[in-house]
Amino acid sequence: MDGNGRWAKRKSLPRIFGHREGVRTIKEIVEAANSLGIRILTLYAFSTENWKRPKSEIKSLFSLIRRFIRKELKGLNDLGIRLRILGDLSKFPESIRTEIENACIITSRNIKFELNIALNYGARQELIRAFEIMIRQGIKKPTEEMLSSFLYTYGQPDPDLLIRTSGELRVSNFLLWQIAYSEIYVTDKLWPDFTRDDLKTAIVAFQKRRRRFGGL
Repeated sequence: MDGNGRWAKRKSLPRIFGHREGVRTIKEIVEAANSLGIRILTLYAFSTENWKRPKSEIKSLFSLIRRFIRKELKGLNDLGIRLRILGDLSKFPESIRTEIENACIITSRNIKFELNIALNYGARQELIRAFEIMIRQGIKKPTEEMLSSFLYTYGQPDPDLLIRTSGELRVSNFLLWQIAYSEIYVTDKLWPDFTRDDLKTAIVAFQKRRRRFGGL
């Protein structure tokens, strides 16, 4: 979900205004994806590298995460949406971590739609975590299926489509194992300007592609 800061800069506003508008976009896209019959949506909200940002911005991001959960939890639950977190929450303030974990518990029985939010997530770190678990369990010859079972996305299929906003042409340490055969769609739209129509456009573009998975 790139482009919040640039969106704010173009409007001569503080970066936090871009993040606030980005949260509004999250709500719109989640509702759109759900109505389109998409079963799983993953949003990259906070990476392991984002800790390098100014403390004031990180604090504001935490506040936005808390506000989103408090405001949208009932709506997510009513729509049958299950909230799942990808990443290590141990570095988050305890108050926020508790609210996030409670939200996951409250929605855990929902099966219509799964909303993954990547928080303090990094794909390399996720793989190292999986390797460490296998070492502790004495696994010496792991298979692909075995490694996948120790990832945050265990039980979910690999993503069909990766959408990258703001024209960025890199994957930025995101689901490196899982997106091995994902189709990639890039748009110049900044995340706060990304609409349900843009989502539909990305899906139509995906549907026109022929996926060979290494075959002919």
